[in-house]
Amino acid sequence: MKIAKGKVVSMTYLLKNNAGEELDRSQPGEPLVYLHGTGQIVPGLEKQLDGLAKGDKREKLVVTPEEAYGELRPDLKISVNREQFPKDAELEPGMRFWAHTPEGQKHPFTVVSVTGDDVNIDGNHPLAGETLTFSIEIEDVRDATKEEMEHGHAHGPGGHSH
Repeated sequence: MKIAKGKVVSMTYLLKNNAGEELDRSQPGEPLVYLHGTGQIVPGLEKQLDGLAKGDKREKLVVTPEEAYGELRPDLKISVNREQFPKDAELEPGMRFWAHTPEGQKHPFTVVSVTGDDVNIDGNHPLAGETLTFSIEIEDVRDATKEEMEHGHAHGPGGHSH
């Protein structure tokens, strides 16, 4: 069976950045399981997996920022006053939170630094601007169940827990 929209894919992966540094990997015995064609993985990788089958391995699947997490957007790096946060909030670099954009959309941000009353935040994905390289092995490909298609994601062996 080949990977296509509506198939549940189980795969192991290793993710590196353009400098060759390891960013992430699947854990032994815990493959990534997802419903293909539903945007659960970056589009550039999903396209490169189309047509692969159980047992296929690929090294150095390169995904550009445009097909991954986008280019870095300078307009999402901003400084706000400490008063914009709850008084009891302990703001530390690396802290993630959700805020509304000027357009009213909820968006994730990360605290970059805190200097006095100035809080520098970044709304870019941590991997924005990065060219990503994946090495993968397809462990299984199967038809999605009706319930998985209705829910828009793969379920584990015992069903789902939501």
